Amino acid sequence: MDRLAAMRVFSEVALRGSFTAAADNLEMSRAKVTRHVKELESWLGCRLLQRSTRRISLTEAGEACLLRCRKMLELSEDLQGSIGQKDGPPHGQLRVTTSMSFGSAHLASAVASYLDLYPDVSIDLLIEDRSVNLIENRIDLAIRIAGELDPNMVARRIAPCHSVVCASPDYLQRKGTPLVPADITDHNCLTYSNFGKGQWRFKKQGTEIDVPVSGNLSANEVMVLNRATIAGAGIALQPTYLAGPLIREGKLTRLLPDWEPSGLTIWGAYVSRHHMPATLRTFLDFLVKRFGGTPDWDKDYQPRGFPVD
Repeated sequence: MDRLAAMRVFSEVALRGSFTAAADNLEMSRAKVTRHVKELESWLGCRLLQRSTRRISLTEAGEACLLRCRKMLELSEDLQGSIGQKDGPPHGQLRVTTSMSFGSAHLASAVASYLDLYPDVSIDLLIEDRSVNLIENRIDLAIRIAGELDPNMVARRIAPCHSVVCASPDYLQRKGTPLVPADITDHNCLTYSNFGKGQWRFKKQGTEIDVPVSGNLSANEVMVLNRATIAGAGIALQPTYLAGPLIREGKLTRLLPDWEPSGLTIWGAYVSRHHMPATLRTFLDFLVKRFGGTPDWDKDYQPRGFPVD
C-alpha cells in the first residue's frame, strides 16, 4: 500500500465529504478512492469514516487521523519543494482561492498564461466570497483583497486595488448627479456587506472625510453589485479592475473624480515562507510581475488623483 497516497485520498474525501467528489478532483475512479480509504483503515485497525446513504462524516479516530495525515502531506510537500524541485521546472498541483469577481475578471486569464509557461503544473481554483482556513482546506495560496491582513499571516503584496464611485447613466438621469461626497447621502447606495457598508471614506489633497451611506441592496460579492449598478439600481463603490472597462464603454459613469476613495491591496497569502515549493514561488512571482506596479486595468483607465505605485 502506498500510505502517502492513501493519506492524500482520505484527506480529500474528508475535505469534499464525498467519495465521488474526491474521485473527480483526484481524477481517479470512485472504486480506487474507496480502496485507498479501506487500506488505510485496515492498516490503522479502525474505522475512519461513517458512511450513510446521505452523507459521510469522520469518526473520532478519523478526526485524529486527518490532522496527522495533513501534517504528513505538508512535510512531504515541503520536502519536494525544498529538494525535489530545485533542479527542475515547477510541477505538481496548486490549490488557490480567490473571489468570484477577481477570479473571473483577471485571475483566470493569468492562470492560463502561467500554465502555458509551466505545463507540468495543475491549478485547482476554489472560488469563495469568504476567507477560508488555509490549513483546513489545504490551500496553497489565497488571493485576498483587503486593507491590512492579520499580522500573523504570511502574505506578499501583489497589486494595489483602487476604487471609484460610479452609477449608470440611466440612474443619474433619473436621480441626478452628486457633485460632492456629501451629496451621495441622498442617493440609493449599493454596499458591499464585508467592507464600507455604513460609510465611505474619501481623500482630497490630504483631507479625509467619512460619508454615511445607505441603500436597499447590499451583497457579499462585488460582482453582484457591479451588475446591479449597470442595471441602474443605485450608486456603488467599485474596484477599478471591474469598473474601469465599463466606464470606458459608457455603461457606467465615474462620479466625484477629484475625490479618492479609500484603497485596498491585493495580497497573496500562504501558510509558511519556509521551504516554499517552486510551484508556489513561481506562481506568486508571475502574479506580481503581471499585476504589480500599475496594473493593466489602471493603465487603461487612469483614475484622476490616484498614485502610481
